[in-house]
Amino acid sequence: MTFALPHVDTDLSGKVALVTGAAGALGSRFAATLASCGAAVALADVRSEQLQVVQSELEAAGARCISVQLDLTAVDQLGDVVQHVESTLGAVDMLVNNAGINDAGRPHKMALDLMSRVIATNLQGPFALSCEVAKRMIAAQRSGRIVNISSMAAYSYHDKTASPLYSITKAAVARMTEVLAVEWARFHINVNAIAPGLFWSEMTQGMVARIGDPSPTLPRGRIGYPAQLDSTLLFLVGTGSECVTGTVIKVDDGQKPR
Repeated sequence: MTFALPHVDTDLSGKVALVTGAAGALGSRFAATLASCGAAVALADVRSEQLQVVQSELEAAGARCISVQLDLTAVDQLGDVVQHVESTLGAVDMLVNNAGINDAGRPHKMALDLMSRVIATNLQGPFALSCEVAKRMIAAQRSGRIVNISSMAAYSYHDKTASPLYSITKAAVARMTEVLAVEWARFHINVNAIAPGLFWSEMTQGMVARIGDPSPTLPRGRIGYPAQLDSTLLFLVGTGSECVTGTVIKVDDGQKPR
């Protein structure tokens, strides 16, 4: 087989992406990045007011997008959400499982309802949503891309950050990525993940407010910006990663020990 050089394409025209947590700093950037490359984007989040702001900004930039309220703890409603997206924009080609919540507190002091909400939002919901999207891809015999957002907290934990269940669920997301990649490789559905280190987001701002700015202690003295994840996302949804599945790409600016 002959391939043109280079075998890389970021043209997503005609593709449909579903991005969860799209009202936040990372999710809105992911959505804008995919839209800038031609994809129609479904913006999903539980925060409807912020979501409308993101939609207005993308539409002003020429994007084709819709907003859908999505509560990942309500797994029985995920099928209806995906059906709405597909009936409005078309079949989903790309799913970005970005939504997640933190748990700032010691594990032995954590309320049971918070435990349940963190696990449901960070793990159970993304797993169920991935299955819903993949089920439709398989039935239609369409290839697809699923990109999960894990975290470097899955690999490195410090008790000063006091986010134990977040760290545990993000480690589970990494393993979920590896397992589902094997399950769905035969259907040409690539499942990969990005594990960011510290990048500016609402979660990072909350951490800085609690424990101070860690920038001086980091190898490059800085916290990353969401735009610096663009290239990794586009690699994982583009042609250049056709043979890449079950991989977790660590993007942390050298912040965490190896």
